[in-house]
Amino acid sequence: MKIAMVSPYDFAIRGGVQTHVVELSNALIDQGHDVRVLAPCTGNESVYDLRSAPLETFGRTVPFVTAGSVARISLSIWYQRKLMSVLEDQNFDVVHIHEPLMPMFGLMASYYSPSPTVGTFHAFNEGPGRGYIFWKPVLKKGAVRLSGRIAVSEPARYFANRYFPGDYTIIPNGVHYEHFSTHAPKPTVYKEDAINLFFVGRMAEKRKGLKYLLGAYSRLKWRYPRLRLIVGGSGVPDRDSYGMMGERGIDDVIFVGPVSDDDLPGYYQHADIFCAPNTGKESFGMIVVEAMAAGTPVVASNIPGFRAVMQDGRQGLLVEPKSERAIATAIERMIQNPGDRTLMGVNGGTSARQYNWPRIADQVLSYYESVLQRHPVPPALYRG
Repeated sequence: MKIAMVSPYDFAIRGGVQTHVVELSNALIDQGHDVRVLAPCTGNESVYDLRSAPLETFGRTVPFVTAGSVARISLSIWYQRKLMSVLEDQNFDVVHIHEPLMPMFGLMASYYSPSPTVGTFHAFNEGPGRGYIFWKPVLKKGAVRLSGRIAVSEPARYFANRYFPGDYTIIPNGVHYEHFSTHAPKPTVYKEDAINLFFVGRMAEKRKGLKYLLGAYSRLKWRYPRLRLIVGGSGVPDRDSYGMMGERGIDDVIFVGPVSDDDLPGYYQHADIFCAPNTGKESFGMIVVEAMAAGTPVVASNIPGFRAVMQDGRQGLLVEPKSERAIATAIERMIQNPGDRTLMGVNGGTSARQYNWPRIADQVLSYYESVLQRHPVPPALYRG
């Protein structure tokens, strides 16, 4: 097939949706398909390796607050003509739009594609989607033009279906299973005789829940002097986390900064427990699946996105969100039961295989074929 992969998010900056687009594109290329990526890209220099997939860039982006995070999207309509021209001239078999209702780039692609369109919905929010509500009359025109709809998880399907009812097929995010499961060197910050806890995430985002993990660590460190907390991720801790460390005298947390893709498997594999204290707004537990693929037991918040990929007591323990006491109790239970930790790690490795990218790419291709057989593309809102 000849496939256009459309991202509304800036390819000059790393992000979850951008990574999904790249990995899916590469997996489809590995199977012999012709893929072109269309996306805004500030400076026209992508931070991603797209192998042989050409990247067609569409200008700069602006920061936009969404689901407790900051994304960079293009709000410009100046590239509308260029986008319509590419979609018209290339004669794609399928135009696959990620976050198809995200202004303005994804929305324009869904408006104007003359080819069958598939939209993947990634977002989830426990509260009301105020942007969806406010812009619904405009966004609905784009939703109506979608020939098929994918959601990356049940929470994402539920969220999208609340505002734009329709038939959503769940195809999850993928993971490089071999990358995370193949033995990697132990990071030098890990100690052999310690109990190493690992956290990774953008520290400035409160929804990552670092404050609650720090609180749990402060409750345990005096009873378990061999306990250590290693924190990876970009940025600096939020104000609440700094306050927590100051108030409780937590001065031994090891902040390693951003962890590269090459180094991340080692951090997962050699941790005794991976901790994901996120507070919500996660449509899919990517970090949980990565830890599972590495064979590491998980302590994670009991939120919809994490429940979608793990079971309490099987691959790890799910705990009450925003509760340092619950996190501490779960960590202590794992410390005291090393056999359970080992079994949970093995179970996680087995479960994570279902998210391996070649398998996910096969599911996406099957969905493309079913859409092309069942759904003729609606008339484009504009034909050049």
